[in-house]
Amino acid sequence: MAYRETPKIAARKQYIREKILRSAAELTAELGFSGTSVSAIAARAGVATGSVYRYFPNKSALCTEVFRAATTKEVEQVRLALEAPGNVSGRLQAAVSTFADRALRSRRLAYSLIAEPVDPQLDQERLNYREHYTNLFATTIQEGVESGDLCPQNPRVSGAALVGALAEALIGPLATLIKEHTSEAFSSEHHCSEQQMINEITAFCLRAVGVTNIPPQTAANVPPQAKV
Repeated sequence: MAYRETPKIAARKQYIREKILRSAAELTAELGFSGTSVSAIAARAGVATGSVYRYFPNKSALCTEVFRAATTKEVEQVRLALEAPGNVSGRLQAAVSTFADRALRSRRLAYSLIAEPVDPQLDQERLNYREHYTNLFATTIQEGVESGDLCPQNPRVSGAALVGALAEALIGPLATLIKEHTSEAFSSEHHCSEQQMINEITAFCLRAVGVTNIPPQTAANVPPQAKV
């Protein structure tokens, strides 16, 4: 007679699997993918190390699921901003600001998702993640071009460029904040606060796609360099 898994056993397995995933996500947010080990994940989840491999064939497969879940949540926040009521420029502003603000609030996780060196499997997930963002921005830019709110342009190229600009602008600040282990505002050579940084990144992205009516607080000037 073939073995049939009872609903109780299936529920128990699902519970353990979710606990392992949750523990892996917590450790990744604290230490990054490279700093997270299967043994540490098992300890956090309260299971034996060998038990992890009953649910995931290797660390890469486990981290891929963690990456996918985290990026899905982040992409959803940007999607909500882009699909909210309002004009195109306002929605683009909200989406870019949301991306930057959430990254600076969850620095280690954001750095892991955006720039941490990873294996090929995770790197493919990162490409998928960027593709989702590109599609969302491209759709909104296309809407702006058709309505006349934005100048004629290739929405696909502009969307990809925005995603690249956002990632590149945040890599340095995120790495510095992680290194310093501080919750204080990031200080660049211009002594920008985190909010100023978000404003400047947002203003740059809006100008890049042809938005001219940028709100004053978003178009804030970079503070003058400190006197030597």
